[in-house]
Amino acid sequence: MLLVVFKQPGANVIETVDKVKAALPRLRAVIPQAISVDILSDRTETIRASVDDVEFTLGLTICLVVLVILLFLRNLRVTLIPGLVVPLSLLGALAVMYLCGFSLDNISLMALTISVGFVVDDAIVVVENIYRHIEDGMPAREAALKGSREIGFTVLSISVSLVAVFIPLLLMGGIVGRLFREFSITVTAAIAVSALVSLILTPMLCARFLHHENEQHGVVWRAIEAVFDGMHSFYRRTLDGVLRHPFVTLMVFFATMALSIYLYVVIPKGFFPIQDTGLITGFAEAGQDISPQEMARLMQSLGEVLIKDPGIAAVGSAMGSTGSAQTANTGRFFIGLKPRDQRTTDATGIIDRLRPQLAHIEGVKLTLQPSQDITVGGRIGRGQFQYTLQDADIGELNEWAPKILAKLQTLPQLADVSTDQQGNAPQLMVSINRDQAARFGILPEVIDATLNDAFGQRQVAQYYTQTNTYHVILEVPPEMQGDPNTLDRIYLKSPLTGASVPISTLVTIDNTQVGPLSVSHQSQFPAITLSFNLRSGTALGQAVDAINKAVLDMGVPVTLTGTFQGNAQAFQDSLASEPILIAAALVVVYLILGMLYESFIHPLTILSTLPSAGVGALLALMAGGFDLSVIGIIGIILLIGIVKKNGIMLVDFAIQREREGGLPHEAIREACLLRFRPILMTTMAAMLGGVPLMLGHGAGSELRQPLGYAMVGGLALSQVLTLYTTPIVYLYLARLQNRLTGRKRVRKPARALAAAE
Repeated sequence: MLLVVFKQPGANVIETVDKVKAALPRLRAVIPQAISVDILSDRTETIRASVDDVEFTLGLTICLVVLVILLFLRNLRVTLIPGLVVPLSLLGALAVMYLCGFSLDNISLMALTISVGFVVDDAIVVVENIYRHIEDGMPAREAALKGSREIGFTVLSISVSLVAVFIPLLLMGGIVGRLFREFSITVTAAIAVSALVSLILTPMLCARFLHHENEQHGVVWRAIEAVFDGMHSFYRRTLDGVLRHPFVTLMVFFATMALSIYLYVVIPKGFFPIQDTGLITGFAEAGQDISPQEMARLMQSLGEVLIKDPGIAAVGSAMGSTGSAQTANTGRFFIGLKPRDQRTTDATGIIDRLRPQLAHIEGVKLTLQPSQDITVGGRIGRGQFQYTLQDADIGELNEWAPKILAKLQTLPQLADVSTDQQGNAPQLMVSINRDQAARFGILPEVIDATLNDAFGQRQVAQYYTQTNTYHVILEVPPEMQGDPNTLDRIYLKSPLTGASVPISTLVTIDNTQVGPLSVSHQSQFPAITLSFNLRSGTALGQAVDAINKAVLDMGVPVTLTGTFQGNAQAFQDSLASEPILIAAALVVVYLILGMLYESFIHPLTILSTLPSAGVGALLALMAGGFDLSVIGIIGIILLIGIVKKNGIMLVDFAIQREREGGLPHEAIREACLLRFRPILMTTMAAMLGGVPLMLGHGAGSELRQPLGYAMVGGLALSQVLTLYTTPIVYLYLARLQNRLTGRKRVRKPARALAAAE
């Protein structure tokens, strides 16, 4: 017997399972010892392992980010000040999560982990600017006031525009929208708290604890300083070269933009990464004429093969037309896997290993698929993804469904293609000969009732004892139930003659016909669902395109419609909304920056940092063997918010210098050189915040790895390119703005640029 326990909505699943386990000893004490109560599958084992893994990742991320700050500033007191922002921001985010009713799950923990990399950005920018004035000899209090005043608007711009990225996500609907909403609110809360702490607490701590140090530094300090001086000197020389050849750099920027669009088109698209949750579900299907006894034997044979696999801990099964199975010739398997650290293969690898072994069992086909945490809609199917055919003409539907099934089975992108069409079940048609029955005075209702008594397994009585209840079932012996000749041995008494008449003389039997075991419907129309899994290395988008092309090439009737259901349908919906989502995020950020800077031009300079981030993210995903899934889209949208901070820091400083009377060339060059260290620090901090996600291999890591790859790849490439392309874009757009406003500006000679500091 299988007992499946579901938690109530809103209940803590860990607490619920602990209470169930605590009740098991009392249950075992009151039932007979011959009954063994064992746990087949505990889904919280992977949840606990996933939470532990994310907690380790979170701690590692915090350590890496703090080490980056220490490496750049080489002062423990200076490092501790932005380091305090991390726990304060996470605590604030947890408080908002509590008020919103969120729980600690893969999505929220992933949001907290990735937040660590950029909640310190604001504090780093403030501390670095204040510390620069202190190093120049300014008193700590005066440096804190001046430095925070200089950088306050920049911090506000970074935080507000980063929050603005998530506005379109918060407005999304459906399952994907709910996932985005939890992620977005968690990250937004962390950003808001970090901005508040950076603008209020950080300057106060700098004024209180920082001062200029004149002591002699050690060898390590001088070595690191020499490396940074060398990087700064190299950047100054290469920047001057770029400023002397602006058109070439501008063409590089446009090439990067075109490449990002091309990569988005060609990269395989997916819904969610396939997870290893520690549970595999299987759907067994045998011939439509199989008996329950033979089906039970085949289910037992399949179970014996499954339990021998070294990665499987327990196997449970159910068969028949009740419960989760659809018809009498089908059954379900629930396969609990051993913990990840006790097996060498993930769930997908175990399925690939079992396929050839299960194929040797004749008379039944077992389709396996990893159970997923996120499953959207759909009916119980043989595979993870479903394609449903509908037609008002059931004859036309039955004619074309097998043809489409055969075509899909030839596609190299698909595996385990199967159908729920079961229209060839043998039928025994029993027709009452009413004239013959009337000669004996036997009514048709009596014949119906007698057949029901013989074959309907009708309960006729129930006996109660002190410990048990017994159901009395009226039926012919089981060994006679499958033989049509049994009708010759069932007699009815004639009211007219009193003689016993065999039922076979009163009915006509036809066992040559076939019919459906079941007829499925969708939207009140007859429907046949084709289920499929993906081959290794195939993205869902590639499979969807292949299916659509195959069906189109077959020339199916216009009255026959095919639609994807469940995860495949949700994938199509999310795929259609991805460009709109990214475009909406860009528009919102542009509007926010336009209001902050009171300009239509400067926001474009800031947004020019994004194409390189998109190229880096897509290349990293492709190099890691990942498709562009919902998680990858989250990473790209995050990059929109993070990468533009480089442009904000450069543009904000350059605008201030221009207002003080500087030329655009001088202003942007000085901005690049002075902001080089904080840009490098913030990017490295955000990048190292994604490294543990990218390299993690613990429970639930499949869901987090694409986010890490997108973040690291996007930040790495954008860091290199935007330091050169952003100044050029700024100069060209400044020239455009001057033309539009009618202002004249003096050209700075190229050779004078190299000498300016």
